[in-house]
Amino acid sequence: MASSSHPKLTALANSVLQPGFVGTTAPDWVRRRIADGLASVVLFGRNIDHPEQVATLTASLRAENPELIVAIDEEAGDVTRIDVRSGASWPGNLALGTIDDTDLTEQVARDIGRALRDIGVSLDYAPSADVNSNPMNPVIGVRSFGAHTDLVSRHTAAWVRGLQSAGVAACAKHFPGHGDTNIDSHHGLPQVTADAETIARVSLPPFTAAIEAGVRTVMTAHMLIPAYDSELPATLSPRIIQDVLRDTLGFTGLVVTDGIEMGAVSDLYGITGATVRAVAAGADAVCVGGESAKESTTDDLASALVNAVLDGTLPEERLADAASRVQAFAAWSSELARQAGTETDAPDIGLIAARRAVRVRRQPGAAAELPLVGAPHVVELSPTMSLAIDGTTPWGVADPLRALRPKTTSVRITESELAAASDLLDRAALAPAAGKELVIVVRDAARHGWMSQALAGLVRRRPDALVVEMGVPAGDHIGAVHLTTYGATRVSGIAVAEVLTGVA
Repeated sequence: MASSSHPKLTALANSVLQPGFVGTTAPDWVRRRIADGLASVVLFGRNIDHPEQVATLTASLRAENPELIVAIDEEAGDVTRIDVRSGASWPGNLALGTIDDTDLTEQVARDIGRALRDIGVSLDYAPSADVNSNPMNPVIGVRSFGAHTDLVSRHTAAWVRGLQSAGVAACAKHFPGHGDTNIDSHHGLPQVTADAETIARVSLPPFTAAIEAGVRTVMTAHMLIPAYDSELPATLSPRIIQDVLRDTLGFTGLVVTDGIEMGAVSDLYGITGATVRAVAAGADAVCVGGESAKESTTDDLASALVNAVLDGTLPEERLADAASRVQAFAAWSSELARQAGTETDAPDIGLIAARRAVRVRRQPGAAAELPLVGAPHVVELSPTMSLAIDGTTPWGVADPLRALRPKTTSVRITESELAAASDLLDRAALAPAAGKELVIVVRDAARHGWMSQALAGLVRRRPDALVVEMGVPAGDHIGAVHLTTYGATRVSGIAVAEVLTGVA
């Protein structure tokens, strides 16, 4: 083990890792590694039961190091960790960008920050500063404030200000912008074909806005950008981390990688190889999540970093510089929490925002009207989620509608279920809706051919159907009444159910 023969290097290596772990209490191996220099951990939904439990967990970890960085990937919206079992209490970025009220965005982020600070989180891997210029993007979508650079820039800055005013450090991601991609980097390596001038004009300004707003952490993207580096993904590229982020944008804070186990980089170099290359390229902290949240992986990564120093692959000065940046950030984020403001916003600011985001479009002369007269039948067409989104998190309109109209019936249909039974829409969607109003709920229908086809077939048979899009909307607003929530959070479902029933 590297720790026995090279304790100094091992301590430096441990300090640049940000591992996850399994369980709702602190594992012994995490405690031991904190004593050996581990300066950060990251929490996921698997670590969370309820706020009191998480607060106890983080307090027990900080008993080993009071300035331990406790990170979480809490974007709110569709990517939630603290509300993984219920659905988020705040709408996501696309809903906030649609409303386009930066004061509201700041209030929502501050409310998220207070919730995180109360459970002992000091770093939030948010906001997404990506400009979603490709509407078919399979991994960003509703996680972006929108498709326009100026809008994304001002809301990114507002989100950073709001979160950090509550005492939790923000992290702008995914540098230098993941919005113009058509591959999910969890599975493969996306490539951005735009030239450097276009990237500088479209994708970089939100990161500049975040830096100007005081962000101290930037997360790199696992994607290839030939305009900057034709060989190495951004996470592993000195040209992108050093030349673009540090030299051109002037960022002096902490650079953290996206999950180093993700296929875009680990398929190319292995998780250990990607880790060494990331730190050598200029990353200061390496996020280790997903299925790699175990002691053996963390030990392998630390050993790989130590061995890379010993064989000359990784200069010791670079590892020491990364560790120093981690230490400086830990001290700053601890002070940020101690100096947090005491401003209060409306206790239901998330629901208030979700209500403001709902858009309603009625087809001229359509038979359907609002509010619904009776208890409807709800058909939810459910896609396979990106790995960024926990597939077990509840979403939809049926349950919140049932809370307002108890006799509401519903069915949820997936692509595989539909492929296995050609008459499923007749049996499960149309037949139970006979004599009732029909509500069809979709999520990113434009990105899923099977969903678009099913939706079109249902509306053709039931032209009076009401359609709710809970993802990125397409240009055509199919349905007698078409409602858009710009996210599939719990509060978004409640907000649109209120519109459907006339409560709003």
